[in-house]
Amino acid sequence: MVITPLAPLELEKRLANDGIPLPELRSLLKETREELERRYLEGAPVEQLVHARAGAVDRVMEYLWHSHFDHSREEELALIAVGGYGRGELHPYSDIDILILLGENDISTLKERLERFLTALWDVGLEIGHSIRTVEECVTAAVEDITIATNLMESRLVAGSKSLHHLLQRATGPDAIWPSKAFFAAKWEEQIRRHHKYHDTAYNLEPNIKGGPGGLRDIQTIGWITKRHFGTTTLHDLVTHRFLTEGEYRALMEGQSFLWRIRFGLHTLARRGEERLLFDYQRTLARQFGYRDNEHELAVEQLMKRYYRTVMELSRLNEMLLQLFQEEILHADEPGEPVPVNSHFQARKGFLEATDSELFRRHPAALLELFLTMQQHPELNGVRAGTIRLVREHRHLIDDGFRSDPSNRKLFLEILRQPRGVTHELRRMNRYGILAAYLPEFGHIVGQMQHDLFHVYTVDEHTLVTLRNLRRFTVPAFAHEFPLCARIISHLPHPEILYIAALFHDIAKGRGGNHSELGAVDAERFCTTHELGPYHTGLVTWLVRNHLLMSMTAQRKDISDPDVIHEFATQVGDVDHLNHLYLLTVADMRATNASVWNSWKDALLVELYNATKQVLRRGIHNPLLLQERIETIKGQACQQLRQHVLPNPDFESLWKHFDDDYFLRYSADEIVWHTRAILGCEETDLPLVLMRQTTRRGGTGIFIYTRVEENLFAHTASLLEQAGLTIVDARIITSRNGYTLNTLTVLEENGEPISSSRRHQEILTSLRQGLKQERRSAQVNRRIPRQLKCFPIPTRVSFMPDKANRRTIMEVVTADRPGLLARLGHALREHGIVIQNAKIATIGARAEDIFFVTDRENRPLDDSQLQNELAATIKRYLDCDIEGCTENP
Repeated sequence: MVITPLAPLELEKRLANDGIPLPELRSLLKETREELERRYLEGAPVEQLVHARAGAVDRVMEYLWHSHFDHSREEELALIAVGGYGRGELHPYSDIDILILLGENDISTLKERLERFLTALWDVGLEIGHSIRTVEECVTAAVEDITIATNLMESRLVAGSKSLHHLLQRATGPDAIWPSKAFFAAKWEEQIRRHHKYHDTAYNLEPNIKGGPGGLRDIQTIGWITKRHFGTTTLHDLVTHRFLTEGEYRALMEGQSFLWRIRFGLHTLARRGEERLLFDYQRTLARQFGYRDNEHELAVEQLMKRYYRTVMELSRLNEMLLQLFQEEILHADEPGEPVPVNSHFQARKGFLEATDSELFRRHPAALLELFLTMQQHPELNGVRAGTIRLVREHRHLIDDGFRSDPSNRKLFLEILRQPRGVTHELRRMNRYGILAAYLPEFGHIVGQMQHDLFHVYTVDEHTLVTLRNLRRFTVPAFAHEFPLCARIISHLPHPEILYIAALFHDIAKGRGGNHSELGAVDAERFCTTHELGPYHTGLVTWLVRNHLLMSMTAQRKDISDPDVIHEFATQVGDVDHLNHLYLLTVADMRATNASVWNSWKDALLVELYNATKQVLRRGIHNPLLLQERIETIKGQACQQLRQHVLPNPDFESLWKHFDDDYFLRYSADEIVWHTRAILGCEETDLPLVLMRQTTRRGGTGIFIYTRVEENLFAHTASLLEQAGLTIVDARIITSRNGYTLNTLTVLEENGEPISSSRRHQEILTSLRQGLKQERRSAQVNRRIPRQLKCFPIPTRVSFMPDKANRRTIMEVVTADRPGLLARLGHALREHGIVIQNAKIATIGARAEDIFFVTDRENRPLDDSQLQNELAATIKRYLDCDIEGCTENP
């Protein structure tokens, strides 16, 4: 390949001189890179820039090569560019891989020169990867490692012996090693493994633009296979071989150019070979690409939507081309006679194809029938590339007339009602553009980014993952994962109702307004036109409108309060609505972010489901009265305590100091646990610290009983967070005689309860020792996640009176992060505030915590000046934490 440099003329002019000092060469390379970056910002074609960078490196390599090796030794060795550098494609911080190819003669006299040459490359700022081998050694390495074989396939002579390079090309060509069939199979398997690393989706919010599905490596894979099989040098040769149309080739090149431009910008911003499109750089790149915020979309969301739609198109082309290569290379010797499947489709070599090229024009309904046929014939390996192309070419036939045709509506519902392949074929429909064509509302969310830390996928991908989660509940092999969900869904007569609700639950994202309300309108229209009947239409519409109701109730409200359960049950109405909402909620929450779902949230939802089901069976108009519930809990606890031979006067004398709130917020089992421990200890044993490895709330429970102390909560939070634990729930009860009963639910950093008995004991010992020491701050050293700084959530503090209990309700909304509760506790201590009760809630990256507080004399915070000062202190502690300023609690 001939590289035409766009590098500054100063580089060419200076390299014409001999004896340039290495520091000066380093400066020239730096100036060249800065010049290319300037041209990038001015909008120069990125293709010119990456080739120019390679050209500039070539010139310096040649200069240093000739400075170290005279012409008399030129036939004995060669300097060869391999990999991306061999293709002549270098981004600002791309890997620069070289091979120094040795002849057969003794070159021991060159060893010192080679070392000086390599050192010089590093001294001028070229961070190279290098190998020194003979042709025979190259062949041996390439046979053992497909990656080395691929790198050598792209080798390009920079300086030295042409004959050696030619010998290398012949020795590592497909006639010698890795013939076309073996090479294709290896690269195909390599791509499958690579895609698995990224969860087989291109729609992660911080995608890897090189390795992720639809990324640059997918394009390179096609190029490698093309070169190996056809012996061609450019992707345009695929048009000649009728693997691509001219239009598809242009789409491929436009996609590559867009990704190259992002990659060039990423390297420039990161000052390293960064391939991840991190939040840190997305906003800056959006500005560089000329995007601006508008009424409905941020500039960064517009850039990312273009990115996701680009990689989706590249994924489609990659799938089609690999399918063509599979037919051309792997199945070339197999019988190619078609086997009829139905009147419209046939199977050839294990793949579905249209019976003729005019099928979709004559019978547009076959555009949906294709996916139903794939579901009904699981023995098929996929769709033939030629048919994929026909589908893409005829998508425009899905218009208003097509969508209003009753037979087509019936076909779409039939796809959703199939016992297998629903998720798989909906994903295929999305890749081929058919899902967006049939549901135009869905088309609006394709590639729609949700620029936050809560959702890790685009809206369309999140929707399909939600649907996949629902389908997974129906598979017996996975029933152990969510037994309650599996049991409920197995009794639903029409699970497709759930799938439709999943398709529409976020369909109005990005339009502005309440997406649940807008989506409910779309869902109702769909159900009406598809004649689902009044009840199912109402159910789907209600589910879409209320799909957040259960998660918000479980996470933000006190579900131990009968009034909360009764209110929720009233909103739900009946067990059928509850069943559908519970299943959709679990599937939806698990589809937002794998790290957000944990055993605590699972347990909360199960508890809310069971409590609500009891109310619905009892009857909404026959609620369990507050005092009735308290007496029931006390009765259950009394019965258990008598079994432990504890006389009534003992525990009743203890309980008289506890308010009703205690008996509402704890189960009978927990009350028994507390009572036995408290009655069994002396005042000198305080603080009493107990732990349960797992609780009904799904985490590890920590119970602390001691005299009320001003700094107890802050100090406890510091000790726990220092131990790497996350507090997900806090129940703080203050007795009438001056004792506090604190129960904290904690999880490990992986979202699971403490499982190791040794770690359990270590934390218990640490807490007991730490709480007996002087109340001073324990330093929390856990690092604040990088992403959190890209999504600042300003701290908001509000106050409301709780006149019935003579205290103040304080709500704090802020960004969740390690050490949050400890810092918050120290801010309260600074003003002498006592926490009487607390409700900890984390919604994605947002902490929404409610504290019931008083002053030291147990009076509510009625003074507005005190409230303002307290709010200012909390903001100082918490906002400084995110911004990186120093506060010493």
